[in-house]
Amino acid sequence: RDSHSRIPVAVQCREAQLEVTVHRDLFGTGRLVSAAELRLGPAACPHSRTDPARNTVTFSAGLHECGSTVQITPDSLIYRTLLTYDPSPGSNPVIVRSNPAVIPIECHYPRRDNVSSGAIRPTWAPFNSALAARERLLFSLRLMNEDWSAERPLAGFRLGDVLNIQAEVGTQSHVPLRLFVDSCVATLSPGAEASPHYALIDFNGCLVDGRSDATSSAFVTPRPRQDVLRFQIDAFRFAGDPRNLIYITCHLKVTPAEQSPDALNKACSFSKGRNAWAPVEGTRDICSCCELGNCGSEL
Repeated sequence: RDSHSRIPVAVQCREAQLEVTVHRDLFGTGRLVSAAELRLGPAACPHSRTDPARNTVTFSAGLHECGSTVQITPDSLIYRTLLTYDPSPGSNPVIVRSNPAVIPIECHYPRRDNVSSGAIRPTWAPFNSALAARERLLFSLRLMNEDWSAERPLAGFRLGDVLNIQAEVGTQSHVPLRLFVDSCVATLSPGAEASPHYALIDFNGCLVDGRSDATSSAFVTPRPRQDVLRFQIDAFRFAGDPRNLIYITCHLKVTPAEQSPDALNKACSFSKGRNAWAPVEGTRDICSCCELGNCGSEL
């Protein structure tokens, strides 16, 4: 075997597709998994080919195929999917020899430069110059690690864990801006209107999940910068539903940083110790409408 064949999972990110090569000795124990026990993405795509000489299984899929998701950050497009190992039952169903496994797969692409092999030289304006003219506000929403120093690798959460979520807006060539999270809704399928759904943030910036029993969900204060807003959500799942993949859809907005927060532009958390709502910045009265469940509407 050569050195490449001993890498358990190797990923190649190409212009329009990703290629995942899995060594059948996935766990380094000498027990070879079968190709049929491996699937790519939530859509459970089967493998594309095998290499018996190297004991490898290869998946090739378009960046948008097999249920992959894309995240847009100020600098990157990040495509994410999952490699799933689901061992088949042995001859004796009373015992198992291995556990299922889920391996996160990511491909990062720069957002400000064209992704091209260079073989074709187009005569039209490059993508990045059109982007700069059309999209002046670059919003991002990211899951962060425990100390907020880096993005958290895509992996599962357990009940009792805390989700660190950071909202951010790129402000180049702009007056200073203050970012707010107007609303966040959790669903079992993409889109805020899907059913069932659960509101985490509502009423123009009220973190209503923190009002629930036995939660510590809240905005993080102070902000690291005016164009960044962090909040923490206690992990949860939808009752009576076997699906564990949850989508969170948020509406982000900005105001000039010099503008005072108000009932429509705020970030309010509920303090159980004080039994009251409090804002990240601004006067306490802007949060009073959170308890009423009606903070007006923007015309």
